[in-house]
Amino acid sequence: MANFSYQVFVEVVNQGTFVQAASALNVTPSAVSHSVSQLERDLGFPLFIRNRTGVELTVDGKAVLPIVQAILNTEDQLYQVANSIKGSNSGRVRIGAFSSVSTNWLPAIIRRFRAQYPQVDVAVIQGGFNEIVEQVRLGTIDIGFSSLPVTDQLIVEPLISDPIYCVTPKDFEPQNGKTMTDADVSKRRFILQAVDYDRDTKRTLDRYQVSANSISYSIDDQSILSMVESGLGLGILPELALQKLVGDVNVLPFTETFSRTLCLVLNPTTEKSPSVARMRTVIHEYLAERYQAHFLLNQ
Repeated sequence: MANFSYQVFVEVVNQGTFVQAASALNVTPSAVSHSVSQLERDLGFPLFIRNRTGVELTVDGKAVLPIVQAILNTEDQLYQVANSIKGSNSGRVRIGAFSSVSTNWLPAIIRRFRAQYPQVDVAVIQGGFNEIVEQVRLGTIDIGFSSLPVTDQLIVEPLISDPIYCVTPKDFEPQNGKTMTDADVSKRRFILQAVDYDRDTKRTLDRYQVSANSISYSIDDQSILSMVESGLGLGILPELALQKLVGDVNVLPFTETFSRTLCLVLNPTTEKSPSVARMRTVIHEYLAERYQAHFLLNQ
């Protein structure tokens, strides 16, 4: 088994305090403190900066975290392979997803996966695109859903092209009756999530010369629709995000086609685990059935 101090180290990173890590590991806080101190002595440098609210990683701690996590992931992979050899499909898979994937894809995917592999534990972590990619890089997530581009040295699979639309109040009429033109967008206030403004949403708004001063931020996609419905501004949302939202609004294309490319991101170490490989296959099967010729891995 991997050194227990590695498990303690990673758990302290995840929990943020020695006390919470001790509770998660079912040991005493003093045992956690001793384990971290011993690992720091073995490595020859501090891993954490201690403060009143908890701990944070040192620069050196950040450097060794992905290596320690890879050791733990490789050990988990070993036990999964051993269990498969013995005929037991047990294990775990950790999925990272942003909100619209969590709402629209994951319930059906996880239901299908559990029907086939009931002994495998599935955990879902929700976050933004960049956060998910970073956790996949570190190995704390096995499979991540994100949006291109992904610059890290990871396994990246494009999944679908997700069109981007403008959301307007119900009484709004575009000048040509069909699409949002420059004149329709000019001097309008837009409402969007802050995490969306560094990707394809920004590219769309830049095309129509929407300044940062004309943008308000909301906490989630449903709030955007509610604000648009109330006449507080226009929204800009991709098709997947709109599928289960409720609001008395118009959904209109722009004069030019804009989209984001959703992708699957995997860590080269964890992708070899049997449970991760099985989940990857189920994801591919589900999306191939749902999107057929539009599923990018089929093209």
